[in-house]
Amino acid sequence: MKNNKRKVILITDGDRSARKSIEKVAEQVGGRCISLSAGSPTPISGEDIVQLVKMTLCDPILIMFDDRGKVGQGQGEQAMDYVINHPDIEVLGVVAVASNTDHTKELHVDISIDRHGHVIDGSVNKEGFPATGGLAGDTIEILENKEVSLIIGTGDTGKMDGCDNAIKGSPVTLKAVEEVLARSGFHVGKS
Repeated sequence: MKNNKRKVILITDGDRSARKSIEKVAEQVGGRCISLSAGSPTPISGEDIVQLVKMTLCDPILIMFDDRGKVGQGQGEQAMDYVINHPDIEVLGVVAVASNTDHTKELHVDISIDRHGHVIDGSVNKEGFPATGGLAGDTIEILENKEVSLIIGTGDTGKMDGCDNAIKGSPVTLKAVEEVLARSGFHVGKS
């Protein structure tokens, strides 16, 4: 039986640098990006995001979520919660982005991609260096209680002292998205 759910990858960052990087990565993997989900904080609702996903021509679809440093469930997490729980959406994985926000909970990630594009066990910090403990971020707290098949940690999307710059093809974010696609078994052009 064919699964008609739309295949999405969630990315917990949405500022200007992240948008440039994620749009570039979507193009590189043959997918699409919901650019209207970019913003700090996320400017549109989960309902709006799902409607945009349904209008998008092909999968995978990269979606940005951002709480703008708000501790607790902010706009980005509220939208993400709606998308994760929607019956027409299949979340292939999450790229969880580290931040410097104080008093955030730490999230266990399956793997991380460091600033040099290496797959590592454990977490990274905002600059993409290996870190002890879980990944600390401001738009990841709800993921702790969700059944998401894969969570990959990265440093700050589009930044990391230029290591993930969109001009360079955003290699760290690209590697994270490629890992989600490979580990989920999703092949671009097939559903």
